[in-house]
Amino acid sequence: MINSPKPETRISIALLLLAVSIFTGCGDSTVAGSSLASGSPPPGPQVGVTVAPATATISTVQTQQFTATVVNSNNQAVTWRVDGVLGGHASVGVISAGGMYTPPLSEATHSVTATSVADPTKSGSVNVTVRFPPPQISVTVAPATATISTVQTQQFTATVVNSTNQAVTWRVDGVQGGNASVGVISAGGMYTPPPSEATHSVAATSVADPTRSGSGNATVRFLSGVLTYHNDNARSGQNLNETVLAPGNVATATFGKLFSFPVDGYVYAQPLYVSKVPVAGQLHNVVFVATEHNSVYAFDADTGGQLWHASFINPANGVTTVPYQDTATPPGYTDSKPYPDGCTDLTPEIGITGTPVIDQATGTLYIVAKTKETNGAIVTYEHRLHALDITTGMPRPGSGRALQASVPGTTAPNDGNGRVLFLSLRQNQRAALLLNNNVVSVAFSSHCVIRPYQGWVLAYDAKTLDLLGAFNAVPNDPKGKGGIWHSGGGPAADANGNVFVMTGDGPFNAASAGNSYGDSVLKLTNGSLTVADYFTPHNQLALEAANADMSSGGPLLLPDQAVGPQRLMVSAGKQGIVYLLNRDNMGRFQVGSDSQIVQSFPGGACGPGSCAIFGTPAYFSNTVYTAAVDDRLRAYSLSSGQLTLAGQSPNSFRWPGATPVVSANGSSNGIVWALETNGSGAPAVLRAYSAANVSVELYNSDENAARDNPGPAVKFGVPTVANGKVYVGSQFQVSVFGLLP
Repeated sequence: MINSPKPETRISIALLLLAVSIFTGCGDSTVAGSSLASGSPPPGPQVGVTVAPATATISTVQTQQFTATVVNSNNQAVTWRVDGVLGGHASVGVISAGGMYTPPLSEATHSVTATSVADPTKSGSVNVTVRFPPPQISVTVAPATATISTVQTQQFTATVVNSTNQAVTWRVDGVQGGNASVGVISAGGMYTPPPSEATHSVAATSVADPTRSGSGNATVRFLSGVLTYHNDNARSGQNLNETVLAPGNVATATFGKLFSFPVDGYVYAQPLYVSKVPVAGQLHNVVFVATEHNSVYAFDADTGGQLWHASFINPANGVTTVPYQDTATPPGYTDSKPYPDGCTDLTPEIGITGTPVIDQATGTLYIVAKTKETNGAIVTYEHRLHALDITTGMPRPGSGRALQASVPGTTAPNDGNGRVLFLSLRQNQRAALLLNNNVVSVAFSSHCVIRPYQGWVLAYDAKTLDLLGAFNAVPNDPKGKGGIWHSGGGPAADANGNVFVMTGDGPFNAASAGNSYGDSVLKLTNGSLTVADYFTPHNQLALEAANADMSSGGPLLLPDQAVGPQRLMVSAGKQGIVYLLNRDNMGRFQVGSDSQIVQSFPGGACGPGSCAIFGTPAYFSNTVYTAAVDDRLRAYSLSSGQLTLAGQSPNSFRWPGATPVVSANGSSNGIVWALETNGSGAPAVLRAYSAANVSVELYNSDENAARDNPGPAVKFGVPTVANGKVYVGSQFQVSVFGLLP
């Protein structure tokens, strides 16, 4: 018997069937196709794409790296679009496969989209705003180029553009603030150059943006002009930078005296000239004048206006010039001539006689002044070496050094212990000063020939003014003598630093192992002043007996020669013989003749023993010029190591002849200038000749004496030619000649 379900059971089955019906849907009684029936898992998370950075603002010159992150997929690959364009294009910007966006050259905001490769329906996007770049900072330096001398400063100015911060840092040749080798620049841009020639870069760097800088160039040049006696250390007398004066315009109708300016004494020293000197904030062409009243003046070379004046006397404190009467022979001193009233070779006073010299690197003028210094009953005589700043006339450290020296020897005055003493009262500092390799050399003769005296050369350090060396031409002979006169000419120096001087009458015994060098041409080492070589004429004894000093003239060193002995020099003195010497083998002394030297010949038509030369010959374009006493200006052609007479002037020069100088524009427009002094006191005459043919006189100041008189002459005067003008020193004035208005 089949049992019927219990009522409870029938209810449970009904409920189960109802639940199934609800799950499978109304009217569908099967569950075979349902997930419940198959057992599959529900759907996973959807793919998503994000782009970083979320926003970006860049300039048209920048790029932007975008990064896409794909979630819920192992495939991270995306494709990039800009404003819906796959990879972008020039108008909207270009984006690489790696997401590097390069914007267009215009301002706008663009959409950058990364689309999933796994599910192209999924993407992410960001906005990039493109702006024009802000103006970049730039720096300019003014002036862009500057040329200054070693004694000038230069103000540079930096301008910073596109920044409110104008601050800069300064560098010279890459060195912040510069240094002693390249020049120093202040925080405000003031550049102080080094004492050497070069071109330096001056750069200003922006403090706001140190990647931005600007630069200018500073070219540093030595001072230029006539900085020493006879223009250079070779004593050539030539100025090859004269661009104004030429044979075609130097004539009485077009050339003459422009003006003169007064000074306080006789002008024995050659005026010196320096262009573009900074004085009181202005650049001036300056002529420097030294007087026997112990003054140095700086005048504007173009107007004659006085710029500064320095004096080395102080009468209120007993410091004066030396009255010429004080050179009278004191007790114990002898001479062949009586000088009861003192020597009258320099009157009425003795102060600065030798031509100063200017250091072109440091702008320092060196000068020797002779003073009488009275302190109660004590009277001393001094030569003092002064060093002045050419821009102000103020003394450099150590300036005013009293010249003192001694060397082994027995000649009076001596210390009794085997040393000869330098005595200022007896010494005449007539020769021009020499500056050579930072050494200042000073040579001496005597006043007239009041004995005993010796020819001294003293060498001083140009920076410290310390004594480096001393030379005495006749240290062991009671006669003394041997003065280095040169008639105002200076010791000469060659490129190797050797110093050349000529001595006057005095004993000579160097050929027999002695150390007296009367009437000789000497080659001295720079600084220590030891004798490296010499030449003494075979007739030296006759020269001394006849008062025919070799050193009445000054040495001239010639340029190196291609044929014959390479290094030559010219010397001539009172006997009127011109000697051409080999500086590498000067010949020393030979008994009986001077055949060992390169050449010798009479320097005039007056005959042997006359036509004395008081001065320094000049050189230009393979030609040597001399002007002996009572003789014409002579031109000697230099060829194959020999001098040959090539021409002479139409006029003669009375005593003491002349020291010629030459102006030219390179190798053209050569003019030979000579000052006829006729001794001291007579009116000077300025003469000009064609350098190519000295028989052609271009001009002389006597042709219009009322207009062109240079004033009363001083002996051994030398004109200075520079920048279209000729400067002539005389008694109490300097006259300036040039092209007439």
